[in-house]
Order: sequence, then C-alpha cells, then structure tokens
Amino acid sequence: MTVRVVLADDQPLVRSGLRVLMADHPDLQVVGEAATGAEAVQLVTDVAPDVVVMDIRMPGMDGIEATRLITAGPATTRVLVLTTFDEDDHVYGALRAGASGFVVKDMALDDILAAIRVVAAGDALIAPRVTRRLIADFAGRPEAAPERSSRQVEGITEREREVLTLVGRGRTNSEIAEDLFITVATAKSHVSRLLTKLGARDRVQLVITAYEMGLVTPPR
Repeated sequence: MTVRVVLADDQPLVRSGLRVLMADHPDLQVVGEAATGAEAVQLVTDVAPDVVVMDIRMPGMDGIEATRLITAGPATTRVLVLTTFDEDDHVYGALRAGASGFVVKDMALDDILAAIRVVAAGDALIAPRVTRRLIADFAGRPEAAPERSSRQVEGITEREREVLTLVGRGRTNSEIAEDLFITVATAKSHVSRLLTKLGARDRVQLVITAYEMGLVTPPR
C-alpha cells in the first residue's frame, strides 16, 4: 500500500528535504505541499491524503488549528506533528487538537519515515524521548482531563481494563502480551476493542482515557 502524504511546513527546505527522502521509498508518495495551516486544510479536501506531516508554527493559521479542523472533518486523514518544540505547550495543544503522532525534527530521518507509516496504519506514535513524560504531563493537567475523578466507563471487561492500564503506561502490544501472558494478536485484539468501546480515535486517546479513569497516575 502506498501512503499518500501532504507536507505542511513554512520552511521550503524542510519540505524539500522530506520530499527528496521519500522519493527513495516507493511506499510513500508526496501528493501535496503547504506553507500554512489553511493550505494544509484545503489540500486535505482536494487530495485526501492518508497523513499530513504538520509543522506547528506557521503564518496565519497554525498547525494546531489546522489539525483540529482536519481531524474534526469527514476525512480519514491523520496528522503527524513534526516540530522543533518537544517541551512546550504546543505539544499538548497538538494532542488535544487530534494529532495521532508527534516527532521532532532532529530525529533520524528514517525514524520520521517510520512514524509516518505507523500513523498511516492507524496507530499512534510519539517521539520515544518524550512519550511517557509528555502523555503523563498532558493527562495530568486539569484542563486536559476535567472529568478525571468522576468519569465512569461501562462495558469494558476486567481484562480490557488491565490492557488499558498497560497502554496508559506506554506499553507496546508486544509488551502487553508479555505482561499478561497472552499472544500479541490477542493483545492487539483487546486494544482494537477498547478503541471501539471507548470511541477513541487511536492509542493516544486510550492513554489519556487511562489517566482520566485513574488507572494510571502521572509520575511525580
């Protein structure tokens, strides 16, 4: 399957570098480029890409607002945020807006391409060096989880609750399988059912839900 990608960044050199890099990978196809958030939103309507690689700080409409509009619309396009900012509030804003992944520009290029593939496949990915801190801090903020203490989720089994707890701790499907002595396929099946039952778009939202339910507490 070819992953159709839109590159949204106000720096032409960044877009050019990614486009040239992807040209060597037949499973990745650049179908459009945008220098502003508004252009990115329009391109999603025009060409329906699988993934938008989205910078946050752009003139006019920024990447956060563009992400919000894209994920709220009818398109199935997913957003991977690519930025130089890995420790500020822009990250939290991007996740709240519906981004499925977050990587920083100084990561290895091959890792960025791998992130595009992961997000296109329907999973979520956050740069390893910020994953646990980022999600814990995000979910621990009162504005991020206003109903943490009262939220009740019905219809999930005890096993699914165990899986959700492990997802909230940042475990992969393989690690969940090892912890619970089940197969990877079974772990993946539990995660899929949780996504459906909880109305979650992806793994990031499952992590946030785990914090909202009090199954996992942010590290101090």
